[in-house]
Amino acid sequence: MTTTESKQTVSLRAGKLICAAILVVFHLALIFSGLVPNLVSRPLHLALALPWIFLFADGGRLTRSSGLLFCGLGIAACLWVARSHEALSDQYGFLENSTQIFIAVILLCVVLEAARRTISWPLPVVAVLALLYGLFGQYIPGEFGHSGTPLKSFLGTLTIAEGGIWGSLAGVSVNVVAIFVIFGAVLNAGEAGQGFMNVASAAAGRLKGGASKVSVISSALFGSISGSASANVASTGAITLPAMTKLGYPKRLAAAVEAVASSGGQIMPPLMGAGAFVMVELTGVPYKGIMTAALLPAVLYFLAVWVGINAYAGRYQLAQIAESERPSARDVIVTSGFFLVPFTVLMWGMFISGITPQFAACLAILAGFVMLCFHADGTFNLRRTLIRFENAFLTAARQVAMIASIILCASIIIGVLSITGLGVKITSLILSGSGGLLWPSLLLTAAACLVLGMEVPTTAAYVICVSVAGPALIQLGLEPLQAHLFVFWFALLSTITPPVCGAVFIASGMIGENWFKVALTAMSLGVGLYIIPLAMIANPALIGMGSDLTGALLAFVQIGVGLGCVSYGLIGRFSIVLRALSIAGGLAIIFGRLALVGD
Repeated sequence: MTTTESKQTVSLRAGKLICAAILVVFHLALIFSGLVPNLVSRPLHLALALPWIFLFADGGRLTRSSGLLFCGLGIAACLWVARSHEALSDQYGFLENSTQIFIAVILLCVVLEAARRTISWPLPVVAVLALLYGLFGQYIPGEFGHSGTPLKSFLGTLTIAEGGIWGSLAGVSVNVVAIFVIFGAVLNAGEAGQGFMNVASAAAGRLKGGASKVSVISSALFGSISGSASANVASTGAITLPAMTKLGYPKRLAAAVEAVASSGGQIMPPLMGAGAFVMVELTGVPYKGIMTAALLPAVLYFLAVWVGINAYAGRYQLAQIAESERPSARDVIVTSGFFLVPFTVLMWGMFISGITPQFAACLAILAGFVMLCFHADGTFNLRRTLIRFENAFLTAARQVAMIASIILCASIIIGVLSITGLGVKITSLILSGSGGLLWPSLLLTAAACLVLGMEVPTTAAYVICVSVAGPALIQLGLEPLQAHLFVFWFALLSTITPPVCGAVFIASGMIGENWFKVALTAMSLGVGLYIIPLAMIANPALIGMGSDLTGALLAFVQIGVGLGCVSYGLIGRFSIVLRALSIAGGLAIIFGRLALVGD
C-alpha cells in the first residue's frame, strides 16, 4: 500500500468514526434534551443515516459517484426541512412553489434509492407502485379508484408534513428503535456476546444434543438485544456451527438449529427487533405491555425447538459438549456481568423507576460503554478499549441507517394508503372475501404476510400487512394487540420458509450445505412459528399475563403440551400412524377450548 493510499484509508476510517459518533450522540441527546420538533429530529435522523447508505458502502465508480450525488441532495433537502419547520407547519402539507416540489421529489427519490441499496428492489417497488396509485388512481374504474389528490397536496403531505416519510413510524425509528439498536451495538462490541455463549454452554452443554441447545439458548439471549435473525445467525453461528459439526451433527441439522433459534430473536423480549416499537405506536399499548404479552409465546417457540432437538438427538445420538470445552464457573460469572449490568439498568429503568423505555435504554447504553473499559482477563488495555468503542459506534451507525431506510420507505406506502383511502378498501375486500368470518380472514392475512415477508424485511412486512389487514381483524372481534402480534409473527415466516428464507440462506452458506435441505429441517424444528400465532387467537389468555396471570399460565401449559406432541410427532422415530396421531393430538390440545382457559 502506498503512502497516499494509506492516508486515504486513515482519512476514511476517521470520517466514518466521526459520522458514527455524531449519529450516536445526536440520538442520545434527543432523549436527554427533551422535546424537539418532529420536522427537525426526523429529517436530521435521515440526514445522518444517508452517508452510511450512499458513501460508506461498497461499490464501483458509478455507484460511488451516484451515491455522492444522492447523499448530497438528500442531506441538503433534509436540512432545508429542518431549518424551515416552523414555516412548513403553517402550510398543512401543501407545497407553495416549484422549489418545494423539487425538494419533495428529491426526498422521495432519495428514500426510495436508500431502501433499494440497503435491501434491494422489492420494498422500493411496492412504494413506487403506491406512489403511482396515489398519482393516477383516479383513472382506475370501480371501487378501487380514488377521487384524486392535487399534486402539491399529495407530495406535500408525504414530504413536508407528518403524513408520509416524517410520519409516526419515522418517530419510532428516531426516538426508540435507534436507541435500542445503539444499545445492542454497545453490548456486542464488548464481551457480552461471549457472556451469552458461556451462560448457554454452562446451562445446556452437558445435556444430550448439548451443542444445539447451546445454540438455542445463546441465540435467544443474543436475539433479545439484536432483534435481527440475520445478525443473530452471523454472530452466534460463527461459534455454534463449528461446535456442532465437530461433534458429528448433520450439517443440515446444525444449520437449521441456528436459523430457527436465531429467528426467535425477533419475538423474544425485551427488544423484539424494530417491530415491537412500531407496535407501540400503532396500538397505543405501552412497551411494557407488549413485552409482557409477547413473553410466553416466545418461550413456547423455543420450547418447541428444544423438544425437536431432543427428538433429533435421539435419532442421531447427538453428543454433549465435552467438559474440557465448557467454560469454567469463573468465566461464566465474570463474562455474564458484561450483559447483566446493562440489562439490570434497563430493567430497573423500565419496571422500577417508571421512566420511559428509551430513557432507560440510554442509561443502559452509558452503563454498556463503561463495561467496554473492562476485560474478562482482569487487565486494562487502552488500545483494545478504543477498538471496542470504535466498533460500537460503527455498528450502531450502520444498523440505524439500515432500519431508517426501511422504515422511511415503508412510511411512503402507509402515507399513500392514508391519503387515498386504499387501506380501508383492502380491509373491506378481506372482510367480503372471508365472508365476514374470522378464521378465513386470519388465513388470508397469514398468506399475505408470508408473501410480503419473502420480499421485504420483517418490520416492513408487518407494517404493511397490519395497516390493511389489522382493521379487518379488529372488526371481526380481535383485540388490537392480539391482531398485531398475529401479523407480526406471521411476518417472520419468511426467515425459514422457502423460497426466500434469509436465516436459512446465511446458516447454510456458513456451513456449506444445500439450503433447501436446511429449510425443510428448519420448518420442522420451527413448527411453533406456524402454530403459535393461531394459538394466540384460539387461546387469547396466552397473551394476557399482565391482567390474568393464572389464565395465561394455564394457556401456556395447554399449548406447550400440544406443541410438544406436534414437534415430536414431526421429528421423532415413530411409525407414520403414531406420528399422525401425535400431531393430531397435539393440534387438538392446542386448539381445544379448555373451560379453565375460557373462550
